[in-house]
Amino acid sequence: MAQTADKNRRFVLAKRPQGMPTREDLHLEEVAVPTPGKGEVLLRTLFLSLDPYMRGRMSDAKSYSAPIGIGEVIVGGTVSRVESSQHPDYQPGDLVLADSGWQDYSISNGEGLRKLDKNMSHPSWAQGLLGMPGFTGYMGLTDIGNPQPGETVVVAAASGAVGSIVGQTARLRGARVIGIAGGEDKCRYVKETLKFDECLDHRASDFAAQLAKACPNGIDIYFENVGDAVFDAVFPLLNTKARIPVCGMISQYNGGKQRV
Repeated sequence: MAQTADKNRRFVLAKRPQGMPTREDLHLEEVAVPTPGKGEVLLRTLFLSLDPYMRGRMSDAKSYSAPIGIGEVIVGGTVSRVESSQHPDYQPGDLVLADSGWQDYSISNGEGLRKLDKNMSHPSWAQGLLGMPGFTGYMGLTDIGNPQPGETVVVAAASGAVGSIVGQTARLRGARVIGIAGGEDKCRYVKETLKFDECLDHRASDFAAQLAKACPNGIDIYFENVGDAVFDAVFPLLNTKARIPVCGMISQYNGGKQRV
């Protein structure tokens, strides 16, 4: 269903997920499009960045940011367009980075907004390659991993927004890059489109053996996004003075038995 000018579709948290989120945990509402007051702007969502941290915000466990309240809009970074404005710094048609969440329209007082060049050829890149996922991958790899030419870099969740940046950056630094992803389609994308040297399917029954074969000289950098069985396969292959930038543990985000 396409966006309309008279309805605001939004996903709100209906109840806290137990394990993998289900359709019953979220509720799709249709409400009136809000009207901006003095000093406010009406934003229309063009692109929404879907990121793993959102699962953590659905829980009420103590974390680095507050949980989403029951009945509140699911959080998320967006590229949005100003539809109408009563704010002196913003005009209709302006493109901005915002945190509008999972909804078609939102109201902002301008706090936290960042203007984008309206002539950007790919505005969505502002929430990807040039946004939080891109900087997370780039800084995690270069600042903590510090890859050197000829080293072996292994990237978990290699087809994702962060992992894809990590692997491509490592290749530009002269490293040999092994990706790990879930399923043949993702692995094909990682090898053929992202140009990793190799990509392994962590669902394979002999995944650990495949990883050992792909890393005959061990692993110098492991960019951790997953944890659990993937880390178990990586750990014995780590070289002396190997670096492990820990970005996330997505295998743990839906609860269950926690592993360290």
